[in-house]
Amino acid sequence: MSTRVMQQSNVAETLIGAVVVAVAVAFLAFAYFRTGSGSLSGYEINAKLPKVDGLAVGTDVRLAGIKIGTVTDLTLDPKTYLVTLHMNIRDDIKLPVDSSILVTQAGFLSGQYLSITPGGDDKMMPAGSYFDNAQGSIDVMGLVGRAVGGESLSNQPPKPKAPGAAPPSSAPPSSTPQCTCPQAGAPKAPAQMKAPDPGAGP
Repeated sequence: MSTRVMQQSNVAETLIGAVVVAVAVAFLAFAYFRTGSGSLSGYEINAKLPKVDGLAVGTDVRLAGIKIGTVTDLTLDPKTYLVTLHMNIRDDIKLPVDSSILVTQAGFLSGQYLSITPGGDDKMMPAGSYFDNAQGSIDVMGLVGRAVGGESLSNQPPKPKAPGAAPPSSAPPSSTPQCTCPQAGAPKAPAQMKAPDPGAGP
C-alpha cells in the first residue's frame, strides 16, 4: 500500500515539474522573439539622434505600426554628443532614401519605440546608410510639468495689499460744475459805463 502511494506521489511531482519547465521554456521563447534577439537576418540602418531616452538594445522599429526591426546598438559620439542608433531591418523591407524616423510611444504609460515614415523617392537606402530626417525622444513628463506649473501660477489668488494703503476709488468723477463766484471780501470790479449814442435824441 505504501509503495503504491509513493509511486503516485512521484508521478505527481514529475508532472508538476514538467509543467513548470514547459512554462519556463515558453516564457523564454516569448521573450527571445519579443525582443528581437532571434531575428538577426537583415540589413543595418543607422540614425543620429540628440536624445534616446527610453531606448535600449532590442527596442522595436516599426513602420505603420508593424515591427520591421530592432535596435542592435547605441553609441555616443564624444565630439558631437549625438547618439548613433544602429538598427537591424528585415531584408524584405526596403526604405526610400527620404524616409524619416522618430522616437514615439503608443500611450502615456507604454514604452517607447522607433517609428519610420517612408518617403516617396524611388531610390532605396542601402545597408549602412543614415536617416537624413531623425527626431529624438521628447521629455513628455517635463512638458506636462511645465503645463501644470503654468496653469497653477495663472490660478493663484491676487496678493494681499499692504496695510494702510487706500483702496482705489471706483466712484465716477463728479460732473457738478465748479462755482466761479467771487469770494467773500474780494473787491468788486467797477461796472463799465455805456457810451451815449450820438444819433439818439435828447
